[in-house]
Amino acid sequence: MYWRYCLKRIIYGLITFIILIFIFSTLFNTTMEKTLKSQIEEEIRAETLKMDTKMTPEEMTHFIAERRTFKQHLYHLDKPIWNRIVWRAINVLSLNFGKATIMKSSAGETDVWEIISECLPRTILLFTTAICINIILGLLLGLKKAQKAGGFMDKLTSIGTMVVYGMPSWWLGMLVIMFFAYQLRLFPSGSLHSIPPPTGLAYYIDLLYHMALPVLTLVVIGFWGSSYLIRNIVLGILQEDYIMATRTRGIPERKVLYGHAMRTAAPPIVTMALLSLLASVGGNIIFEGIFSWPGLGNLYWISIEQNDIPVLMGNLFITTALYMAGLVILDLIYGFLDPRIKVGGRR
Repeated sequence: MYWRYCLKRIIYGLITFIILIFIFSTLFNTTMEKTLKSQIEEEIRAETLKMDTKMTPEEMTHFIAERRTFKQHLYHLDKPIWNRIVWRAINVLSLNFGKATIMKSSAGETDVWEIISECLPRTILLFTTAICINIILGLLLGLKKAQKAGGFMDKLTSIGTMVVYGMPSWWLGMLVIMFFAYQLRLFPSGSLHSIPPPTGLAYYIDLLYHMALPVLTLVVIGFWGSSYLIRNIVLGILQEDYIMATRTRGIPERKVLYGHAMRTAAPPIVTMALLSLLASVGGNIIFEGIFSWPGLGNLYWISIEQNDIPVLMGNLFITTALYMAGLVILDLIYGFLDPRIKVGGRR
């Protein structure tokens, strides 16, 4: 039964996700505890400054030791290491990310959820826009290449694919910035908005204006490879016997290409598109850094630099959860797109 397969895939996805969170908790445990101990000492030092200065040195020492013991117990630092790892992993799985140790949101909030919720829409906006344009252009060009395989356009664009697709996005991004931002002065070199940001409709126009260069870079890098993959997928399908039989019945070539071949090519194309979208959710550390784009990739790099483990764990939780959920959903809908696949069925 198909519902049994769906249930099994969801359970496997949840188990894999939980294992990954425990691995992340183990990897960052040492750094997290060092940060926590430093934070505890700073809190105790701040408390002692507010205390009555008439305390004797012995009373002050006893007070500091008592507060240190209390706070270490509060953060489970007095427990065995496996207990501390499990406790932090459970906190993350229950969406209790806590407070950032150093970083703050634009409103001055230290809550990890507030910091991540600011960056996530920016990453989705930038990379989803670029990938949607990539897929549309790649699909149009790939179908034309498959329709006239071996022709002049096919050979020329295949050479272009090999040249452009091998370029690192950060290198092409720097070239784009140098040419369009500093030579022609048509677009800003980076950031999300002008300073100060405009209001009303001008706010969104300014946002699109700042998105232009990073989107252009991602599209130039991406759609060549998409078109080449779609060309090969569709070209293989056009050689199938049922396509040949369809042509012999006098069905127009346009209907053969878009009606029959595209229906069969839909699963791998959808897989490619969804995997690209899922991979972009976490952003790109170097790319967002070049364009000063305040997304999850940039947040990930800053949290590593500043050893802000709560923000790092929250970032990893969100990106991993979205990626795992996308893989499970992709696996579930794949059978609907290709009737030849009998997922979880019996012969």
